Amino acid sequence: MMTPTPRRYRGISAEERRAARRRQLLDAALEIAGTRGVERTTMTAICSEAGLTERYFYESFDARDQLLLALVDEIAEQVRTAVLTALSDTEGDTAARAHAALAAFAAVLTDDPRKGRVAIIESASVPALRTRRHELFRDFAALVVSQAHVMFGSQALPAPRDEISARLLVGGLGELITAWLQAETGADVEEIVDEATRWFTAGMHT
Repeated sequence: MMTPTPRRYRGISAEERRAARRRQLLDAALEIAGTRGVERTTMTAICSEAGLTERYFYESFDARDQLLLALVDEIAEQVRTAVLTALSDTEGDTAARAHAALAAFAAVLTDDPRKGRVAIIESASVPALRTRRHELFRDFAALVVSQAHVMFGSQALPAPRDEISARLLVGGLGELITAWLQAETGADVEEIVDEATRWFTAGMHT
Protein backbone atom coordinates (compact mmCIF):
# COMPACT_ATOMS: atom_id res chain seq x y z
CA MET A 1 0.00 0.00 0.00
CA MET A 2 1.11 3.52 -0.69
CA THR A 3 2.07 5.72 2.25
CA PRO A 4 -0.37 8.64 2.52
CA THR A 5 1.10 12.01 1.65
CA PRO A 6 0.97 14.41 4.64
CA ARG A 7 -1.78 17.00 4.18
CA ARG A 8 -0.97 20.64 3.53
CA TYR A 9 -2.49 23.09 6.00
CA ARG A 10 -3.21 26.57 4.65
CA GLY A 11 -0.76 25.89 1.87
CA ILE A 12 2.04 24.81 4.23
CA SER A 13 3.32 21.23 4.21
CA ALA A 14 3.87 19.16 7.36
CA GLU A 15 7.63 19.31 6.74
CA GLU A 16 7.53 23.09 6.52
CA ARG A 17 5.53 23.29 9.75
CA ARG A 18 8.09 21.08 11.52
CA ALA A 19 10.94 23.26 10.23
CA ALA A 20 9.12 26.38 11.44
CA ARG A 21 8.65 24.88 14.91
CA ARG A 22 12.31 23.90 15.04
CA ARG A 23 13.18 27.47 14.13
CA GLN A 24 10.95 28.75 16.93
CA LEU A 25 12.76 26.53 19.44
CA LEU A 26 16.20 27.67 18.28
CA ASP A 27 15.14 31.31 18.43
CA ALA A 28 13.72 30.81 21.90
CA ALA A 29 16.93 29.17 23.12
CA LEU A 30 18.99 32.02 21.68
CA GLU A 31 16.84 34.59 23.48
CA ILE A 32 16.97 32.85 26.86
CA ALA A 33 20.59 31.65 26.81
CA GLY A 34 21.78 34.89 25.23
CA THR A 35 20.10 37.14 27.77
CA ARG A 36 19.57 35.07 30.94
CA GLY A 37 22.18 32.33 30.67
CA VAL A 38 22.29 28.60 30.00
CA GLU A 39 21.24 27.68 33.55
CA ARG A 40 17.85 29.25 32.90
CA THR A 41 17.56 27.72 29.46
CA THR A 42 15.47 24.73 30.48
CA MET A 43 13.28 22.76 28.13
CA THR A 44 10.21 24.19 29.89
CA ALA A 45 11.49 27.75 29.50
CA ILE A 46 12.34 27.19 25.83
CA CYS A 47 8.88 25.78 25.07
CA SER A 48 7.22 28.65 26.92
CA GLU A 49 9.28 31.24 25.03
CA ALA A 50 8.54 29.50 21.72
CA GLY A 51 4.84 29.09 22.49
CA LEU A 52 5.06 25.35 21.88
CA THR A 53 4.33 22.25 23.96
CA GLU A 54 6.99 19.71 24.98
CA ARG A 55 5.59 17.38 22.34
CA TYR A 56 6.95 19.68 19.67
CA PHE A 57 10.28 20.01 21.45
CA TYR A 58 10.79 16.24 21.17
CA GLU A 59 9.72 16.38 17.55
CA SER A 60 13.08 18.06 16.77
CA PHE A 61 15.41 17.40 19.72
CA ASP A 62 16.07 14.58 22.17
CA ALA A 63 17.27 16.85 24.97
CA ARG A 64 18.06 20.46 25.82
CA ASP A 65 21.79 20.07 25.20
CA GLN A 66 21.15 18.73 21.71
CA LEU A 67 19.22 21.92 20.94
CA LEU A 68 22.00 24.09 22.40
CA LEU A 69 24.60 22.23 20.32
CA ALA A 70 22.53 22.89 17.21
CA LEU A 71 22.34 26.56 18.16
CA VAL A 72 26.10 26.86 18.70
CA ASP A 73 26.76 25.07 15.41
CA GLU A 74 24.35 27.41 13.62
CA ILE A 75 26.12 30.48 14.98
CA ALA A 76 29.52 29.02 14.07
CA GLU A 77 28.31 28.38 10.52
CA GLN A 78 27.07 31.97 10.27
CA VAL A 79 30.52 33.16 11.36
CA ARG A 80 32.29 30.89 8.88
CA THR A 81 30.02 31.96 6.02
CA ALA A 82 30.50 35.65 6.87
CA VAL A 83 34.28 35.26 6.99
CA LEU A 84 34.53 33.36 3.71
CA THR A 85 32.15 35.78 2.00
CA ALA A 86 34.23 38.74 3.20
CA LEU A 87 37.40 37.13 1.89
CA SER A 88 35.78 36.41 -1.46
CA ASP A 89 34.21 39.85 -1.86
CA THR A 90 37.12 42.01 -0.67
CA GLU A 91 39.76 43.27 -3.07
CA GLY A 92 43.02 44.87 -2.05
CA ASP A 93 46.11 43.94 -0.12
CA THR A 94 46.51 41.37 2.63
CA ALA A 95 45.66 43.85 5.38
CA ALA A 96 42.39 44.84 3.68
CA ARG A 97 41.29 41.24 3.20
CA ALA A 98 42.32 40.21 6.72
CA HIS A 99 40.50 43.20 8.20
CA ALA A 100 37.32 42.36 6.27
CA ALA A 101 37.42 38.74 7.42
CA LEU A 102 38.09 39.58 11.06
CA ALA A 103 35.43 42.29 11.03
CA ALA A 104 32.94 39.78 9.66
CA PHE A 105 33.91 37.30 12.40
CA ALA A 106 33.36 39.91 15.10
CA ALA A 107 30.17 41.32 13.59
CA VAL A 108 28.21 38.08 13.83
CA LEU A 109 29.08 37.84 17.53
CA THR A 110 28.56 41.48 18.45
CA ASP A 111 25.84 42.87 16.15
CA ASP A 112 23.54 40.44 17.98
CA PRO A 113 25.27 40.10 21.37
CA ARG A 114 23.10 37.10 22.22
CA LYS A 115 25.02 35.09 19.63
CA GLY A 116 28.36 36.08 21.11
CA ARG A 117 27.21 35.20 24.61
CA VAL A 118 25.92 31.79 23.55
CA ALA A 119 28.86 30.88 21.32
CA ILE A 120 31.70 32.13 23.51
CA ILE A 121 30.55 32.68 27.10
CA GLU A 122 27.65 30.33 27.85
CA SER A 123 29.13 27.50 25.80
CA ALA A 124 31.96 27.26 28.32
CA SER A 125 29.59 26.33 31.16
CA VAL A 126 28.09 23.10 29.78
CA PRO A 127 30.38 20.06 29.19
CA ALA A 128 28.91 19.13 25.80
CA LEU A 129 29.03 22.73 24.63
CA ARG A 130 32.51 23.25 26.05
CA THR A 131 33.81 20.37 23.96
CA ARG A 132 32.20 21.82 20.83
CA ARG A 133 33.52 25.29 21.70
CA HIS A 134 37.06 23.87 21.82
CA GLU A 135 36.56 22.12 18.48
CA LEU A 136 35.26 25.30 16.85
CA PHE A 137 38.14 27.42 18.12
CA ARG A 138 40.50 24.80 16.68
CA ASP A 139 38.63 24.83 13.36
CA PHE A 140 38.78 28.63 13.11
CA ALA A 141 42.48 28.55 13.92
CA ALA A 142 42.91 26.08 11.05
CA LEU A 143 41.04 28.51 8.80
CA VAL A 144 43.46 31.28 9.83
CA VAL A 145 46.39 29.01 8.98
CA SER A 146 44.99 28.10 5.57
CA GLN A 147 44.28 31.73 4.70
CA ALA A 148 47.74 32.80 5.86
CA HIS A 149 49.27 30.31 3.45
CA VAL A 150 47.05 31.64 0.65
CA MET A 151 47.95 35.26 1.38
CA PHE A 152 51.63 34.93 2.25
CA GLY A 153 52.58 31.91 0.16
CA SER A 154 56.11 30.72 0.86
CA GLN A 155 56.50 33.48 3.47
CA ALA A 156 53.75 32.03 5.69
CA LEU A 157 54.88 30.64 9.03
CA PRO A 158 55.86 26.97 8.88
CA ALA A 159 54.26 24.34 11.10
CA PRO A 160 53.88 24.29 14.05
CA ARG A 161 54.46 28.04 14.37
CA ASP A 162 51.52 28.77 12.08
CA GLU A 163 49.15 26.79 14.32
CA ILE A 164 50.54 28.37 17.50
CA SER A 165 50.14 31.90 16.17
CA ALA A 166 46.67 31.18 14.76
CA ARG A 167 45.45 29.75 18.06
CA LEU A 168 46.80 32.80 19.87
CA LEU A 169 44.95 35.03 17.42
CA VAL A 170 41.62 33.22 17.59
CA GLY A 171 41.81 32.69 21.34
CA GLY A 172 42.80 36.29 21.95
CA LEU A 173 40.07 37.60 19.69
CA GLY A 174 37.54 35.43 21.51
CA GLU A 175 38.71 36.76 24.88
CA LEU A 176 38.50 40.37 23.71
CA ILE A 177 35.00 39.87 22.32
CA THR A 178 34.06 38.29 25.65
CA ALA A 179 35.43 41.33 27.47
CA TRP A 180 33.44 43.61 25.15
CA LEU A 181 30.24 41.63 25.69
CA GLN A 182 30.70 41.87 29.46
CA ALA A 183 31.65 45.57 29.36
CA GLU A 184 35.09 44.74 30.78
CA THR A 185 37.13 46.67 28.22
CA GLY A 186 37.26 50.26 27.05
CA ALA A 187 38.05 49.12 23.50
CA ASP A 188 35.29 49.09 20.93
CA VAL A 189 34.78 46.35 18.36
CA GLU A 190 36.49 48.30 15.58
CA GLU A 191 39.60 48.80 17.71
CA ILE A 192 39.66 45.10 18.55
CA VAL A 193 39.40 44.18 14.85
CA ASP A 194 42.12 46.68 13.93
CA GLU A 195 44.51 45.16 16.46
CA ALA A 196 43.67 41.60 15.40
CA THR A 197 44.40 42.63 11.80
CA ARG A 198 47.82 43.96 12.81
CA TRP A 199 48.48 40.67 14.63
CA PHE A 200 47.60 38.64 11.54
CA THR A 201 49.53 40.73 9.07
CA ALA A 202 52.63 40.90 11.28
CA GLY A 203 52.54 37.55 13.01
CA MET A 204 51.44 34.97 10.44
CA HIS A 205 54.51 35.19 8.18
CA THR A 206 58.28 35.10 8.53
